[in-house]
Order: sequence, then C-alpha cells, then structure tokens
Amino acid sequence: MFSAGAHYGLTSSRRHPSAKEYLFGTKGGVELFDLEKTSTLFADALAFVASLAAQRKVILFVGGKAEARDALKRVAQSLGAPYVAGRWIGGTLTNWSEIRKRLARLEDITQSVQTGELAKFTKRERLLIDREMADLDLMFGGLRGLTKLPDALVVVDPRAERGSIQEARQLGIPTVALLNSDCDAADIAYPIPGNDASRETIAFVLGEISSTYSGNLGAVPTPAASPEQAAPEAQ
Repeated sequence: MFSAGAHYGLTSSRRHPSAKEYLFGTKGGVELFDLEKTSTLFADALAFVASLAAQRKVILFVGGKAEARDALKRVAQSLGAPYVAGRWIGGTLTNWSEIRKRLARLEDITQSVQTGELAKFTKRERLLIDREMADLDLMFGGLRGLTKLPDALVVVDPRAERGSIQEARQLGIPTVALLNSDCDAADIAYPIPGNDASRETIAFVLGEISSTYSGNLGAVPTPAASPEQAAPEAQ
C-alpha cells in the first residue's frame, strides 16, 4: 500500500474529525495515514467480502470520479457485478422499483435493436429511440442484470458518493469504502482509510477486493427439489 501512495491524506484544514484516529503525522503540509491501522481495517473489509462471495451475494461498485472510473468499471465487469461509474442517480436504491422499470425499458429497446424490430419505425422514430437507449445506457448501463437490491456496496470516496452512502444507510445495506481524510467514516461499515485520489491506490484496493471475491465464491445454489422429486419411488 505504501508503494501505491495509500499513505497520503489531505491538508489538516480539510480533515474530517472521524479521520483523526487513522493518521500519525504530516509531511510537507499533507497528513499521512497510519498504514498499519489501514491494513488491519482492510483485512476486516476483505474478510467481509469473502463472506459475501461464499454466499454469492451481490456487490454494487460505486465510483464516478475520474481517478476511479476505469478501474472500478474494469473490476466490476470482470466479476460480472453491477456498477455505477458515473453520476449517482438519486433513488437508485431507495426508489428501486422505478429504476427497475428503466432497466426493463433499456433491455426492451436493446432487444428490439438486435432483432431488427426497429425497421418498422420511421427514420425519425428510430432516431428518438436510439437517443433514449443511449441516455438509459449512460445512466443505468452498469446496472444491467441487477434484479434486486445489492447486498453490499464498495465505494471509492464516500464524500463524493454521499448519495449512495445515504441511500445504503437508509436501507441497512453495509458499505465498504476507500476514504480519504476529508470523509466521514461514521456511516461506513468497513472503512479503508487511504488516498482515494490516487489511481494506483484505487487500483490496488479494488484489485484486492476483486481477487478476494473471485477466490472465495461459494457453490452455485441448486434449485430445491419438488415434493414429487424428493419423495422416494414406490417399490
């Protein structure tokens, strides 16, 4: 983590009170994280991720800032996990029923394009439908395949993504977060104090989470047998 620059925080004037316990000094006016404490908390977070994987629980990855976007999207796609690598849409969790309708509409349009059904529409109608699909994909494309609320969130910079944190807290969904010294750790179940503005740190943390999840996947649950199937055949 040291080589990835995870120990660099922000200036003391930007420090959130909850970050004080994770810091040990300053260098050049920048506060430094105590990486021993960070490592301990990171291990706790990875243990939680491993428990989610063992039960094949769904993690939603969130991180729309420029430094996080590419790595977060890459990791989520490698796991087949949902993600938000852009602006958080208010109500994504707390108004899930409406978001699910938007996702269904996106799938309907996509299928129509793939099957050639749009050929029956006029050129103007096809243009409007294409624009609608592009807008829906921009806002909700990373959530394709998500059929229910996620079991946990992995967030890069909860200060920037406070909308997702607030919604998760409201619904009792636990959060793992990489957070800098300007973030409030109180609402994070598994905080990982570190430099959330460093591409190297972000890539390292997300990579470890990805490896832990994929390395601890439980067996795919088998459908329960019907009473007829469960009953022994008569002799």
